[in-house]
Amino acid sequence: MVAKKRRPTKRGKPRRKTSGRAKSRTGSRGWLKGLVALLVLAVLVVGGYSVYLGKTVRVKFDGKRWAVPAQIYARPLELYVGAGVSADQLETELEFLGYRHVGKVFGPAQWSRKGRRFIIHTRNFAFWDGEETARKLSVETGGSGVVGLRDKAGRSLDLVRLEPALVGSIYPAHNEDRVLVARSDLPDHLINGLLAVEDRRFYEHSGVDLRGIARALWANLRAGKAVQGGSTLTQQLVKNFVLTPERSLRRKVNEALMALIVDARYDKDEILEAYANEIFLGQDGDRAIHGFGLGAHFYFNRPLKELRLHETALLVGLVKGASYYNPRRHPKRALKRRNLVIDQMQAQGFVGAAEAGKARQAKLGVTTRGVVHAHRVPAFVDLVRRQLRRDYREEDLTSEGLRIFSTLDPWVQRQASDTAKRRLASIERSRKLASGSLQTALVVASAQNGEIQALVGGRNAGFAGFNRALDAVRPIGSLVKPAVYLTALSRPERYNLGTWIEDREVDLTLEGGQRWQPRNYDRQVYGEVVLHEALARSLNLATVNLGLELGLPRVIGTLRSLGVQRTVPAYPSVLLGAVSLSPLEVTQVYQSLASGGFRSPLRAIRNVLDAQQQPLQRYPLTVEQAADPAAVFLLNRNLVEVAESGTAAALGRQLPAGLQVAGKTGTTNDLRDSWFAGFSADRVAVVWIGRDDNASTGLTGARGALPVWGDLMSRIDNASLQLVPPPGVEYHWVDPEGRLAAEGCAGAVAFPYISGSEPTERSDCAETRGLGGFLRGLFD
Repeated sequence: MVAKKRRPTKRGKPRRKTSGRAKSRTGSRGWLKGLVALLVLAVLVVGGYSVYLGKTVRVKFDGKRWAVPAQIYARPLELYVGAGVSADQLETELEFLGYRHVGKVFGPAQWSRKGRRFIIHTRNFAFWDGEETARKLSVETGGSGVVGLRDKAGRSLDLVRLEPALVGSIYPAHNEDRVLVARSDLPDHLINGLLAVEDRRFYEHSGVDLRGIARALWANLRAGKAVQGGSTLTQQLVKNFVLTPERSLRRKVNEALMALIVDARYDKDEILEAYANEIFLGQDGDRAIHGFGLGAHFYFNRPLKELRLHETALLVGLVKGASYYNPRRHPKRALKRRNLVIDQMQAQGFVGAAEAGKARQAKLGVTTRGVVHAHRVPAFVDLVRRQLRRDYREEDLTSEGLRIFSTLDPWVQRQASDTAKRRLASIERSRKLASGSLQTALVVASAQNGEIQALVGGRNAGFAGFNRALDAVRPIGSLVKPAVYLTALSRPERYNLGTWIEDREVDLTLEGGQRWQPRNYDRQVYGEVVLHEALARSLNLATVNLGLELGLPRVIGTLRSLGVQRTVPAYPSVLLGAVSLSPLEVTQVYQSLASGGFRSPLRAIRNVLDAQQQPLQRYPLTVEQAADPAAVFLLNRNLVEVAESGTAAALGRQLPAGLQVAGKTGTTNDLRDSWFAGFSADRVAVVWIGRDDNASTGLTGARGALPVWGDLMSRIDNASLQLVPPPGVEYHWVDPEGRLAAEGCAGAVAFPYISGSEPTERSDCAETRGLGGFLRGLFD
């Protein structure tokens, strides 16, 4: 039997036996390949992530870095021979500006005083109409104001403007406020202090200091607790400016990478400038204080470049913990931290032993409270903001660095706020009212152009709460009566100051069946009274009868012409003040009267500049005729009578001798509101006193608001009211019966009349003295 041949099976190539060394080489190559791949991947990931971080850094640093709030300035103080600026006022204004009182003046923002003579070195300042350069000058004051003004060479000067004080800012919704400073504005001792305490190798490392980290780690290990930090200024900037406050390893890695990117992309001076504007230095209520520029104002009330070594050392010390080292709450901690900064500066050769010793001996020198910006005059800043909203978007006001030049008069504002607080406390004590139960609002404006000079929104003028000057809309009581009498006097064919009007009872049935039975304050009824006496005595019944005879639409039309914009209901009670207005609105009405019948819309702004000091908008004076000047003249003559012998006669005991003013008291039902509105030749002021719960104050206008008004006006410079008859107004002598008389007749008084409205009946005395007067006139 023949055996069959097998078919060979299909197999792969025969494998060689490999040695152990060969296997090792193969494994190594695979491991290396994997490692290289991982490294490449890591490089790609880190590189890509670095690109992402770099883009994030560029967005923050190359764009607009900060939302810069609009800055609001007071009016500049103008000095010239004859200016009504007393020595006390000048000193107050210099303190408000943050000028330093010294024995000998040697630099900007300093002043000295010897008696009534001041030596002042002003600051540079960019006004809306040009740059005002710093200069040294001598100012001599006297009883009437400025009596001498000379430069340092002794030459007479015509006019000098002090720079306006920074009184407010309009900051963004995140409540960060700052005053931007350039690198050139940073004092050397501020930079040296930062380097000595926070980052001594700032100019040597590349954003992250490994040596510093190692040094801090070793110090912390030795101390058994955290006593040093290893973060550079660049890392701190990244942490505060770019990253969130989150505490995590991931965030710390991002911080280091971004610090390297920032250091590679920007020079050291740019980093320092950004750091100086970003660093957190404290809290002012709900507003965060950022940057050394604002910190200098907040703690020392002066610009950064004017701070001395011990002051900048305190600011540097606050970097470590602004709340913990708050010099107002924790002065001992703050002093210890400040001196540590000075010690470090001396140890590293930035200051000598003598200078350091002198700085350590200095007091902290911080102001008693954060006087910067809105907390100086919050109610006025609120008004400015509301008026700006008519022309600017909110984001422009909070981010574009606008410079707002306002009408605020710091001296008048100081007197207004001090007077309101002091007088309210006095009233509460004398009336045995609960302390703090009364509230107030006060507005002072220019009588002629409507510029708001002072505005107080409550008894604590520095508190940024409910602004009663703008938002306390309360019944105005008898302050409405001048509008009723002006309506009558605008009809000279029927009414004049000597017209007899009825003071009789009124009993009206209103819509809904309610009866309205007004009464005089003293519950008396006087029958017939002369028109000017009815206003001087603030008789309710006479006013209601007159108003009803005139017609409510006419009276309401007069109110509208004088500046009332809100709807006034056509109810008879309007004639006695059942119309609710804010103190600011009342000021507008009385400004129209004070200016002789020409209404100038109240304004708190003069000019607006952008961040590059270019003018954006002016707020010029606008004037509209509100009423017949002749009728307003008669009314104002009557309001002078109110202040001299009527319901406001108590002013005579408060005001300086010879100061003539006009005004009107106002009281509402159940004595809930106490008002006084009045004016001199150059100022109109309105005071309201009441309670936030609308309970009774127990005060009439004469016993509450009037003393506050008189106290204020006696403390500020005022021109006496000189009423000059406009064309068409003539003075005539009249007797007590209202008949034409002559000078020298018994009881005769000279009253103004619109031509043709004077009495036609002549008294016997007028007949007999008229011929004698004519003959005397021929030879006089």
